[in-house]
Amino acid sequence: MYDLVVRGGTIVDGTGAAPFVGDVAIQAGKIALVGRVEEKGRQEIDARGKLVTPGFVDIHTHYDGQATWDSILTPTAWHGVTTLVMGNCGVGFAPVAPGKQGFLIGLMEGVEDIPGTALHEGIDWQWETFPQYLDALEKRHFALDVGTQVPHGAVRAYVMGERGAKNEPATKDDITRQAAIVKEAIRAGALGFSMSRTIVHRAVDGEVVPGTHSAEDEIFGIARALGELGEGIVELAPAGIQGEDMSAPDKEIDWMRRLSAEIGRPVSFALVQHDVAPKDWKRLLDLCDAAVADGADLRPQVSARPNTLLIGHQSFHPFSFKPTCMKLAGLPLAERVAKLRDPEIRRQILAEDSYYAVPQMKVVIDMIAKGIDKIFRLGTPPNYEPTPEESLKSMAAAAGRDPFDMLYDWLLELEGKQLLMLTLLNYSDYNLDAVHTMLTNPRTAFGLGDGGAHCGAICDASMTTSLLAHWVKGRTRGRSCRSSWPCGR
Repeated sequence: MYDLVVRGGTIVDGTGAAPFVGDVAIQAGKIALVGRVEEKGRQEIDARGKLVTPGFVDIHTHYDGQATWDSILTPTAWHGVTTLVMGNCGVGFAPVAPGKQGFLIGLMEGVEDIPGTALHEGIDWQWETFPQYLDALEKRHFALDVGTQVPHGAVRAYVMGERGAKNEPATKDDITRQAAIVKEAIRAGALGFSMSRTIVHRAVDGEVVPGTHSAEDEIFGIARALGELGEGIVELAPAGIQGEDMSAPDKEIDWMRRLSAEIGRPVSFALVQHDVAPKDWKRLLDLCDAAVADGADLRPQVSARPNTLLIGHQSFHPFSFKPTCMKLAGLPLAERVAKLRDPEIRRQILAEDSYYAVPQMKVVIDMIAKGIDKIFRLGTPPNYEPTPEESLKSMAAAAGRDPFDMLYDWLLELEGKQLLMLTLLNYSDYNLDAVHTMLTNPRTAFGLGDGGAHCGAICDASMTTSLLAHWVKGRTRGRSCRSSWPCGR
């Protein structure tokens, strides 16, 4: 008798084979048999109509602080992930010079929208060096396996101090010292070296991540440590990722392919579709394929759905910073919704100007105001591939209404629990055909869930669940992917 038998599920086994209906037997914590299981289990689960898969490895998270106090690592642990990798995008908490913890917190808060108050109160700084940080993690017990990378931002600030934080050029000695720290970290168990190159990533003081403008001699000088050890990956958020500099992607691909070929290690970078050049992602994929001929191993990280900003009473919305709405903010949701339905309060809110105590929020609200053609109801269950006709702009035009008058009503749906999504990336064509092509490219890696980060208005840590629900179980829009989906990816 097995300890556990999962019966009758549709098995997607990770080998690349087509899905098939079968059973999975577990004995002593290990998979003992996959297929037809005749023996009974001490515990049995009826999985008919369900998908049964191995656990996911989520390669792009930001639990560097949360891992020091949270053993479960939610919300990623809720979505079939059994191994996660943090330390992405050049931000993290080791190494750290004594007294400089606040700088790294401000960096993480600004780049990844993780509340500084939580980090200040939650982290027990038991380390200075990266190996000591790994030792601190090793003392803890987690619900899933945890791996991390050594972040350039922390390393540069540790070695160069204020010069590093302000992105001044690194000297030869600076580079040598950074390379030694990275080499020590990889030897101690770090999975790779991460960087941020995009000007979109900024600390709370507005400064870009240390290393954003690093010259090639610094990048290559540090990354050669991985080549010398013959292990580790280079990961980065590249310049121009959101179309902020259209000359950047080609320059980034050029040095990445030369670096990978020289050190013999993979280079993984974020790849998305953005509205500035909606077809450029395909060209970059082709350049990655061509780089193989030069001995390079470039691995774009791609999403399974649009990258979205969530708008609602649980996060924030375009009326959040209007005086009348701000007065109601402290009320329980049910009471707040009742008052927001009052015609006089509604009239006041729609007529008022917003007040922004934090200037960055004006930028976000302006982005929402300009993106009404990309705002949709998320719905229950979530629909990540809505039609253009379902957008706020289209529906308001069809009803002859002001879009923000309609948005006010949408926010009150589901007793105030309705969430709207602004599709920031991967939705230029109002469908997910581009996402499907990126996911099924043999060189890409599924990631960019950002678990543990963007706590204010983004929750892409559930991408693993929507990957199964949307792409494996049944896409309802666009071309069918069932015959071409490589289920083991």
